Amino acid sequence: MKAYKAYCLDLDGTVFRGKEVIPEAADFIRRLQNKGIEPFYVTNNASMTQQQFSDKLRAFGISAPRKQIMASSIAAAKYIKRWYPGKTVFMIGTDGVEQALTDAGIEVVKENSHVVLMGIDRNINFEKLATACLEVRRGAVFLSTNRDLAFPSERGLLPGNGAFTKVVSSSTGIEPVFLGKPEKHMLEAIQYEHGFNLEDMVMIGDNYDTDIKAGIHFGIDTVHVNTGVTPMEEALAKDVPPTAAIENLSFWEI
Repeated sequence: MKAYKAYCLDLDGTVFRGKEVIPEAADFIRRLQNKGIEPFYVTNNASMTQQQFSDKLRAFGISAPRKQIMASSIAAAKYIKRWYPGKTVFMIGTDGVEQALTDAGIEVVKENSHVVLMGIDRNINFEKLATACLEVRRGAVFLSTNRDLAFPSERGLLPGNGAFTKVVSSSTGIEPVFLGKPEKHMLEAIQYEHGFNLEDMVMIGDNYDTDIKAGIHFGIDTVHVNTGVTPMEEALAKDVPPTAAIENLSFWEI
């Protein structure tokens, strides 16, 4: 395994599973940090703030500076600030989306917005969806944090942000720009802000269809870990397999 400057780690299924840490991943992160390398954490989960992610990782014994956490909500705020500076946003989402926009100095409005941004909202209702449709029909740029149609819970699979985004896109006939994996925007934001060369970056994850595809789309190396969604043999059988596949992160010598 070659050495990289930017190790981009997925979270759920790679670093932890729900409320349990994956010990080999925690040890891998500590080994990186002992060499002076702070990894990046790249997640589609837009419901939590950077501080909440940092606190969750700290509870697992992992020290993760807020600035190293790239959630799809953070990527969305950075995307808006870069490509639509000074524009207002109508948002659907929770603390993660709102805090990301606030931290980026982006004004959130209730109507007459330049941009509509959709993130997971457990208090979604008809009025929020109706307003989003009206704003998009009026000409607002349509963005969504991720295309996940469902997410796991103790009760089973629940409707994800992608499902609610489909309501707005189906009604308006306008497809949004998605910011989360497998799109490349989160990795692009890391590269843009830190000036990494593509050959110095690697995306590490358990889900071929999100983590590995994001790295492939961005043109960087990918490492599949057999600790979550996609079985290793399935990942290796893809038309474009990951650069490397390992059982878990204890097999990666740093």
